[in-house]
Amino acid sequence: MKLSHRSTLTALACALIAHGLLSSQAAAQSSTLPSETPARFTPATSSFDYVRREVMIPMRDGVKLHTVILVPKGAHRAPILLTRTPYDANATTTYAASAHLASNLAGYDNALDVIIPGGYIRVVQDVRGKYGSEGDFVMNRPLIGPLNPTKVDESTDTYDTIDWLVKNIPETNGKVGVLGISYDGFEPLMALVNPHPALKVSVPMNPMVDGWMGDDWFHNGAFREQNMPYVLEQEATRDNSAKWWTDHFDDYDLYLDGGSAGELGKAHGLEQVGFWNRILAHPSYDSWWSQQAMDKVLAAQPLKVPVMLVHSLWDQEDIYGAIAVYKAIKPKDVNNDKVFLVMGPWHHGQEIEDGSSLGAIKFNSNTSLYFQQHILGPFLAHYLKDTAPADSVAPVNAFETGTNTWERLASWPSGCATGCSIHLTPLYLEPGFKAAFSAPASATAPFDEYTSDPAKPVPFRARPSQPIGYDPPLTWVQWLVDDQREASGRTDVLAYQSDVLTAPVKISGQPVANIIASTTGTDADWVVKVIDVYPDEVGGDAKMGGYQLPVSMDIFRGRYRESFSKPEAITPDKPLLYRFDLPTANHVFLPGHRIMVQIQSSWFPLYDRNPQTFVPNIFWAKPGDYRKAEQKIYHEPGNASFVELPVVTGSARN
Repeated sequence: MKLSHRSTLTALACALIAHGLLSSQAAAQSSTLPSETPARFTPATSSFDYVRREVMIPMRDGVKLHTVILVPKGAHRAPILLTRTPYDANATTTYAASAHLASNLAGYDNALDVIIPGGYIRVVQDVRGKYGSEGDFVMNRPLIGPLNPTKVDESTDTYDTIDWLVKNIPETNGKVGVLGISYDGFEPLMALVNPHPALKVSVPMNPMVDGWMGDDWFHNGAFREQNMPYVLEQEATRDNSAKWWTDHFDDYDLYLDGGSAGELGKAHGLEQVGFWNRILAHPSYDSWWSQQAMDKVLAAQPLKVPVMLVHSLWDQEDIYGAIAVYKAIKPKDVNNDKVFLVMGPWHHGQEIEDGSSLGAIKFNSNTSLYFQQHILGPFLAHYLKDTAPADSVAPVNAFETGTNTWERLASWPSGCATGCSIHLTPLYLEPGFKAAFSAPASATAPFDEYTSDPAKPVPFRARPSQPIGYDPPLTWVQWLVDDQREASGRTDVLAYQSDVLTAPVKISGQPVANIIASTTGTDADWVVKVIDVYPDEVGGDAKMGGYQLPVSMDIFRGRYRESFSKPEAITPDKPLLYRFDLPTANHVFLPGHRIMVQIQSSWFPLYDRNPQTFVPNIFWAKPGDYRKAEQKIYHEPGNASFVELPVVTGSARN
């Protein structure tokens, strides 16, 4: 057999060693060449403008939580800003390899224009069961009680953390503020339950509040199917290393081919994680959901700590929570000095990013920078700094979309600072696909109809449908401002449009859908959208000509018409009223624009398909359950569909 060149050299070396021609001492030295990597490397950080400490803080049950503490160099009697997160404390505090604190905090959850000039000690902690922390992870771990038989919850963990921080950070003044976005915004709400005395302020931004009514998991009973990858990645491993897989470029095809959400989850191994099984077992609004809804929890708690709730008007993930909590706890604020609300023209979390625009919509200023410098910064300083600067922040700061202006208000909804009022005003759907503030007068065309086909559901945005993701080229954060013209041109979408407005129409608050509809099926979904239709041509911005901007839109699962907790089949072919709230808006429809209302019966693949046949649990609907249905929307006198708009009237809008 012919040997290779490498084999020949190896054989020669062996022969030399065997004949003593290669030193045995040299061979021994080659096997003990010392490592050039030290057993422990100590970074040289003398030039850094901050000191980084990593500690394991013990909780009352002995579990230790990984915590990163960043102290500005030279800090003395500095307040602490705490964020508790399931998204990796190390990643949140090491955005860049830099000697400057600002560069390391340039990532998620860090309001740089507040933290850096404010001189705050920044603390970020992994919640139990995630990344560097010990213990077990439970999605939105409920408070100790019927849903949590242990001795710990997110409230006790926050208390124990704050207690350790004020006793073990010598540079602090002993005052702590807790803030965060999304899941991290849920944590400041939990901190309000039996709060630590050192907790002086809480800032929940875009918080997860009620996952069934209108935040991450359901909206009015319709399941947000595209969040299934999040459930898997968040719960399957401690460090989020397990990833959802796909064999389709277009999510529309992935979820359609998967059949029901239950079957798709099974195909991806999702039943191995606990929270998914909870979702499958609780498709309706039972006590498992209601007992952990944070608006209901906080409504039953004393109000001890000032709270600033931050809401995004186009929050594509948690558009329900901040407003729900505000409504729940504002009645407790008898002196109007503990509950604050901010509403900005943002997507989820955009308040700490560039807020100059969202998708195609421009705001003529960096609204996020304004929020940080003129609202959040002064608010935190007043409660956390020893000097306690004067409280200059209005109880409500609301951005008015359409006119692109900030409003300082005493309460919400109030419409304007002085001299105006709000009236729920019906915008009626009329024959000929018209929308008007006058009730229909003719019964010649009592309804409009369309065919809803589960085999061809209406896309919630232009295909190919992207997965949920924040990094370009994904545009998930923009979908709530997507141009709705593609939907309005479909035969399974009804679009009703007002005449061209000759005067501005401002709405402040939650529109309410009052849709009288019938279906040939025994279950149905109803999607209602309130849309600002731009003029056919827009000077200086040609691409905005005819743009259909969503102002407020949501979905309602018909089986819950009578009760969210007890679903019932719909009586076929019977006109029934479906009444439900749409998300909060603070918008001016300008002269030259029109107001449009769109109605459809699917919003896919963001929401799972309704089979349109009543089944006990839609998660396990079978292929034969998915059937076409004829949907009728009524607009006859005495039986007219309309959307109540919270219209602002008075001298300020004249």
